[in-house]
Amino acid sequence: MVSVSSGSLSVSPATVTDWELVRSWAAEEGWNPGAADAGAFFTQDPGGFFLGRLDGEPVSAISVVTYDDAYAFLGFYLVRPELRGHGHGIATWRAALAHAGGRAIGLDGVPAQQDNYRRSGFTTAYRTARYVGEVPAPDAPVTGVVPADRIDPAVLAAYDAACHHADRPRFLAAWVATPGHRALVRVADGRPVGYGVVRPARDEARIGPLFADTPADAGALLDALAAEARDFGSDRIAVDMPESNPAAARLAEERGLRPTFETARMYTGPVRPVARERVFGVTTLELG
Repeated sequence: MVSVSSGSLSVSPATVTDWELVRSWAAEEGWNPGAADAGAFFTQDPGGFFLGRLDGEPVSAISVVTYDDAYAFLGFYLVRPELRGHGHGIATWRAALAHAGGRAIGLDGVPAQQDNYRRSGFTTAYRTARYVGEVPAPDAPVTGVVPADRIDPAVLAAYDAACHHADRPRFLAAWVATPGHRALVRVADGRPVGYGVVRPARDEARIGPLFADTPADAGALLDALAAEARDFGSDRIAVDMPESNPAAARLAEERGLRPTFETARMYTGPVRPVARERVFGVTTLELG
């Protein structure tokens, strides 16, 4: 457990209840966090979330979620706007990074922070753009797409593992089952050829992940997930697409989605390769 005091700032582990405040900070920054993400985040690594407090009042936050002995992911690096420039962010950063130990760390950095991340040892791998818009309803019902609960969880976890830098069956089981999340799988010849999840958020519904064998599979899933979003009252969706798979941007443009902002995927060291051609949308910018 990490717990550090620096002057009047105290950094200590956060609870899932604490994280509702951090989610509101993220919303104010325009990050559009999912309405019920925190439970699945904490299922993966309940000790990977930290708050900095001044006189007991939360002022800063960060997550450093570990997946296995080799990989961790950093997100939610935030300081309340009126208290920036006083060193609270870097103090929180330094205290929390100890949680990663010797693991390689990934993050998705906003442009304003990328130089700071480089000075901390992160190297840019590629950029990710958030595409937003309203996906038109398809002319015919989407076929070959089924709810995720019809698929053996171990089979789905194996598909996910090919698209992520570490196995994460515990997180995945919680993510697809979170109330409000809709998880769909594209099936061909009795096996998964893609899957995706859509969830309510403060603004547009968020899709993530969106993993698929081919652009056609990804398009079928995107259409079906957009239909699920309309079912819970959101006509607009947002999906974070990596430039490392050029087919992702082409799919977004075909569906009338437009880029709104970008981040850089950065790492501190080597990470397990993924099937980049399958990654049409990352899970979240906060967890990779």
